[in-house]
Amino acid sequence: MYKPIDKLQHSFLDFNQPMELHMNPDNRWVRLADRIPWDEFEVKYAKLFPGDTGNVAKPLRMALGALIIQTKFQFSDRELVEQIAENPYLQYFIGLPGFREEAPFDASTLVLFRKRISADMLMEVNEYLLAHKEDDKDDHTHPSVGKSGDDGTAKEDTNKGTLTLDATCAPANIRYPQDISLLNEAREKLENMIYCFCKCYGLNWRHSGIGWINSAQTREPVWRKR
Repeated sequence: MYKPIDKLQHSFLDFNQPMELHMNPDNRWVRLADRIPWDEFEVKYAKLFPGDTGNVAKPLRMALGALIIQTKFQFSDRELVEQIAENPYLQYFIGLPGFREEAPFDASTLVLFRKRISADMLMEVNEYLLAHKEDDKDDHTHPSVGKSGDDGTAKEDTNKGTLTLDATCAPANIRYPQDISLLNEAREKLENMIYCFCKCYGLNWRHSGIGWINSAQTREPVWRKR
């Protein structure tokens, strides 16, 4: 059963704020609550309760508002109830007449909210908000987009160069283990060590790079050819 209740909350000024608590009327939840036509959706919500018997259901604004908050922040049912109990702005958004410390419903009630309010109704609310979005108040232009000057001409973006957006495309100087240049680098370092050793002890060392040259010119190393 559903009974439309008297509007205990007509505006933000009617919200019973706790003592010494100053709430910002420009808060995003206050502004969003004022933009949603709760009365229009309540008419559709009341049609889900044709009978006049049984327990009285929670108001539409409480049910729909709670699901909007949960959809936005992806809260669990328990976390959503705790957030609403702690945040006066969320309590205003779901239509409570004033702030109270206890939760307005328990986590199990959200299961009933989701059964009664379908995803289509949430999409309808979202489409309504997008259709009535006030673009004049907020400038959503990205800072990287070139802005026009006083004379109406577009200003040239001063940022120049190449920007790598994907980390997987970042250049990296990596040599694979099968790279023959790694073997050549190791050979040169080893020969330098042998040369220094022989020079210190007066030994003669005859260097021959024929084997390395033959190996570098062929795909298969010479030591594998037997």
